[in-house]
Amino acid sequence: MAELSAALQNPQALITLAVLLLAVVLFISGVLAPELTGLLCMALLMATHVLSSQEALAGFGRPALITLMGLFAVSAALFRSGALDRVRELIASERIRSSRRLIALLGLVVAPISSVLPNTPVVASLLPVIEAWCHRRRISPSKVLLPLSFATLFGSTLTLLGSSVNLLVSDISEQLGNGPLELFSFTAIGVPIWLVGSAYLILAPQSLLPDRGSNSDELGDNKDQIGYFTEVTIPSYSHLVGQSLHNSRLQRRFDVDVLELHRGKERLLPPLADRRLEPGDRLLLRVTRGDLLRLQQEHNVQLATHESNASASLSLAGTGDGQRTVEVLLPAGSTLAGASLRELRFRQRHNATVLALRRGQQTVQERLGQAVLREGDVLLLQAPLDSIRGLQASNDLLVLDQLENDLPTVRRKPLTIAIALAMLIIPTVTSLPLVAAVLLAAVAMVAGGCLRPGELQRSIRLDVILLLGSLSSFSVAMQKTGLADALANSFETLLNGWSNYLALLVIFLVTTILTQVMSPAASVALLVPVALRLATGLELPPNALVFTVLFGASQSFLTPMGHQTNLMVFAPGRYRFLDITRYGAGLTALMTVMIPGLILWNCGGL
Repeated sequence: MAELSAALQNPQALITLAVLLLAVVLFISGVLAPELTGLLCMALLMATHVLSSQEALAGFGRPALITLMGLFAVSAALFRSGALDRVRELIASERIRSSRRLIALLGLVVAPISSVLPNTPVVASLLPVIEAWCHRRRISPSKVLLPLSFATLFGSTLTLLGSSVNLLVSDISEQLGNGPLELFSFTAIGVPIWLVGSAYLILAPQSLLPDRGSNSDELGDNKDQIGYFTEVTIPSYSHLVGQSLHNSRLQRRFDVDVLELHRGKERLLPPLADRRLEPGDRLLLRVTRGDLLRLQQEHNVQLATHESNASASLSLAGTGDGQRTVEVLLPAGSTLAGASLRELRFRQRHNATVLALRRGQQTVQERLGQAVLREGDVLLLQAPLDSIRGLQASNDLLVLDQLENDLPTVRRKPLTIAIALAMLIIPTVTSLPLVAAVLLAAVAMVAGGCLRPGELQRSIRLDVILLLGSLSSFSVAMQKTGLADALANSFETLLNGWSNYLALLVIFLVTTILTQVMSPAASVALLVPVALRLATGLELPPNALVFTVLFGASQSFLTPMGHQTNLMVFAPGRYRFLDITRYGAGLTALMTVMIPGLILWNCGGL
């Protein structure tokens, strides 16, 4: 700690540490979106003259970031062409009849796909297929969706293109003089991790995964019988006027829980059974999707509007010509999170009516229009088919229901796959840089009709680009102010006399724990500079420390916030927080013991 104290005598190092601590607090608290936290801290480093504008903004022009932008386009073309159709067919086939067989398919087939495609769209594409399989087989989605998320995390560490975090590590490594990582730099480590991790998923006791609904009532022919929260009004012509809730058709015919009754400015809470309904009453209901759709045939209640007070209600009309009812998920990074439906003017913005909201196992206490949306929320929407197709191109919402196969470029599938394979093979056997291969592939996808120019632009995740570009400034500031050296010296003192294996195990564990409460990208931005400096003191190859941080940030098996794919399956699987911890604890322990040894074996540090 003496080295750290000495370094903090430098005012710029002290400022850098304060900014980093602010970033940690903001990442953990979630007060700001991750990309806004990154931009704020980058601006503070410039404003306090720790970094020049050129140094702070250099990350936005790095090859890794440009590679990622091109990869988004290539991935979009692959999904649009139906590249995962064969996997969908396998899931739906009669050969996959049990949850264990499906998990084996996810581990052995889906995981490698995530080595070249971002795991978020892979999960988004397969979620509706797997949910349909669960309903058909009378198996709870909670038995298979968490293995889907974990399998894609294994695959993401097979190649450099497996995740944006891999590319960020490569970028920081090059910035700090260690050189960039190659496409298959850590594949020899990733393959055993993938195989052992898949074996864990297949062989782990099924009791580790919760059963959040396996009976025929919840998993019957209806698409969804899970509780949603919605808000309805009682019109003046309703037959319910003057009736008590206990004796009304609302509770006799439908499986409805009335959670609140709003009458003018008065808010009434249960027990409400003896309350007589009056015109204009607003009811906050918990209702199954099936019963909510049946309510659409009734004229006794109306769906309350959320966007404007000028209009009292919107009739719960049936799905007319071109109207569809679908579920959509707010993924990690959605710009809609943190605002209410009223603030977003959701109906005008997306030409879609929000019928109801589902939030895992939680009860939504606010009125529907005033409920602040969160990442992982599931909305039940009613909209024209064209509007739903427009939502499919949005980065803010993921459509979980399957629409008919109307992709116009299915015939381009062979060309799309050929371009993607060329993108992987050519940099491996020639001197062509990976960034050039990815950009050429993106252009070829558009030129070949596999992707429209507008779709290329929409495929780029601006939130990810802003986050990764801004986080590069953290590493530069730590290096420039000597903070990385001081932290590395403190670690070296702590690990003095420890074996190389135990030293890597500690670094891996620190990275893994930090990743569970911060974004993986933020974890590697903070720890890679320290790890590279620590390599000299531990007399280990620099890549051994870089790989330790990279794999530690990729093993997000303990919390829903650890990775956005965990959050994506959290609500559809109806998981609770500790469900993920219970299922992932053994896997985390296994990886903690195994990965440091694999890294030392691969890097020659044994």
